[in-house]
Amino acid sequence: MASSPTELPVHHFRSFDGEEIAYRELGEGRPLVLIHGFFSTAMVNWVRYGHATRIAAESYRVIMPDLRGHGDSTKSHDVAAYPRDALADDGFALLEHLGLTDYDLAGYSLGGRTTMRMLARGAKPGKAICAGMGLEGTIHTQGRGGHFRKILTNLGTFERGSPEWLAEAFLKTTGGDPVALLHILETFVDTPIETIRSIETPVLVVSGRDDHDNGSAEALADALANGTHATVPGNHMSAVTNKALGEAMARFLAD
Repeated sequence: MASSPTELPVHHFRSFDGEEIAYRELGEGRPLVLIHGFFSTAMVNWVRYGHATRIAAESYRVIMPDLRGHGDSTKSHDVAAYPRDALADDGFALLEHLGLTDYDLAGYSLGGRTTMRMLARGAKPGKAICAGMGLEGTIHTQGRGGHFRKILTNLGTFERGSPEWLAEAFLKTTGGDPVALLHILETFVDTPIETIRSIETPVLVVSGRDDHDNGSAEALADALANGTHATVPGNHMSAVTNKALGEAMARFLAD
């Protein structure tokens, strides 16, 4: 198993519907499934800025899938490959593929929402982390989906420096497939507030101090039976690049 970010072979498995999902691993110890955000990849979110290395230092086996439509996973242009809640289903399929029953679960942005969907549907990790996600983005997913639909259907038209332009620039750096990513928006599923309140897993909800993209992270933490709220420097795009995020995640997991 790889012990350094410079030697992370990519593994693949067939998910619940036969689509191919890629994942990488770093470190040894307790398993942590770590899910990246929209437009991004496991390598960009978790390896590039040192978060996976920091968490692995706490005796963790960090397992980092590429969401379908992203990275080295399937990027089908067939809408049938993107059923509702497919990302959570892929998460459950990864757990089954690896035979994981005692594990922790975490994600950033869309990965945080996917973590919440898995918890809502009965996943039982020892601990979970929902980063870069707030209450509004969890219970009303189409609001944020509309923002990305606008970007993906109007590429090349945005004013330099605007939030849309910055998101498009990030998309270019990750080599994202606009057609596949548009289909990802069809997988979004709202989680009712009552369901959130019923989740008993200890959950850290952590976001950038200036991140308001998905509503209030503090409100999401308050809605959870065992939620803890924390902030790190930055907004939605910059917080994930800050070493403070990996530090906050590692401390929560190690506590």
